[in-house]
Amino acid sequence: MKKSYRAIREAFSQLAVRHNRWGFWMMFRRLRNLNYTDNHKRMYRIYTAMKLNLRRKHKKRLPARILEPLAHPIAPNLTWSMDFMHDGLIGGKPFRSFNIIDDFNRESLVITLDTSLTSQRVIRELNRLIEWRGKPAKLRVDNGPEFVSAAMEQWAEENQIHLKFIQKGKPHQNGYIERFNRTYREEILGNYAFESLAQARMMTQAWIWVYNNERPHSSLGYMTPRGFLLKYGKCPNAQDPTFAFPTFQQDEENNWETMFLTATS
Repeated sequence: MKKSYRAIREAFSQLAVRHNRWGFWMMFRRLRNLNYTDNHKRMYRIYTAMKLNLRRKHKKRLPARILEPLAHPIAPNLTWSMDFMHDGLIGGKPFRSFNIIDDFNRESLVITLDTSLTSQRVIRELNRLIEWRGKPAKLRVDNGPEFVSAAMEQWAEENQIHLKFIQKGKPHQNGYIERFNRTYREEILGNYAFESLAQARMMTQAWIWVYNNERPHSSLGYMTPRGFLLKYGKCPNAQDPTFAFPTFQQDEENNWETMFLTATS
């Protein structure tokens, strides 16, 4: 059964919105499957009259980012920095790492390793972290697709967390996590060849313990992140004024120091 001119225009319009990479023939075959029996010449005249043959895919423009100085937070959980890194196993299989630190004491909060890390995975990792650490006031991130996604924007709004985007092409504006990434690269990813993702995860978790507990940090007056946190970082919501923020390094289930020394010996 033939369709009216208006019905065909409406059908083409809907397909163009849903499938902006489809050309005429793809749309024509789709409409054929939907019982549009008009011949291709008539449908092409309508297609060109709508100027769909001239469609161009324009790059999505990022909103303007405001320059903000990389200030040192005066307390824990004010600003966390997040970023991704890339590496690969001995066999060539690539993997990514999702890193989060607290800017206050440069503490490594999470390093998640996997072959795929989507925005939904980022949100799950953040929810798990917030369960024991509490939520930050601000998250400093770059303009990666995982961070600019609608899902991430909605999650931040629901949790009343401000997403602070650095300016495009200005990684120094996220300097704390960039410096952390360099250390992680030099001491772990660039220093060891991993046969499996499980091996990389175990070594990374052991290294986090050493980084937070034993490695002096020059910007903290050569204190460790844990030492700096226990001395200066008090939880404002705790009834006990001496209560310190929960930290990864208080994990009693695993002896990460022994694991690290065993693996590196």
